[in-house]
Amino acid sequence: MYSITSIHDTSKLTLAEMNSLVLQLNPSIKPIDQTHLEKLIQSETTKLFGAFDDHQRLIGIITVALFPIPSGMRCWIEDVVVDQKHRGKELGKKLMKLAIEYAQANGVNFIDLTSRPSRIEANELYLKLGFVKRETNVYRMDTVHKEN
Repeated sequence: MYSITSIHDTSKLTLAEMNSLVLQLNPSIKPIDQTHLEKLIQSETTKLFGAFDDHQRLIGIITVALFPIPSGMRCWIEDVVVDQKHRGKELGKKLMKLAIEYAQANGVNFIDLTSRPSRIEANELYLKLGFVKRETNVYRMDTVHKEN
């Protein structure tokens, strides 16, 4: 049996569980520390949802960022990942549906996310849920390793 819920404090998960999921999403990401995890959970603009197994271990996450911009409320979904041992059980779909419901309940008209083309199953899920692939350029600046 699995449960999916909003994470309000760090007592529901361990740093090791969180980092295991984040590293499955992107092995080149630096593991987070307790301070960063607490900032994430306490953020007023970011909501973390988790999927837990029957032993209350964190086995999936999704992050939803809501913030106002001049054209309305904006929603951005990030870091959607289910532990590789628990994939194929519709946990990603359940996490996404909860995130969508949360965004709609907060007055969001559009929800954005990005996904690498290599994440075939994730991209198929987003399309099945009604997301539309947009023709756009996504830009990123590395502010840590930026050369002047």
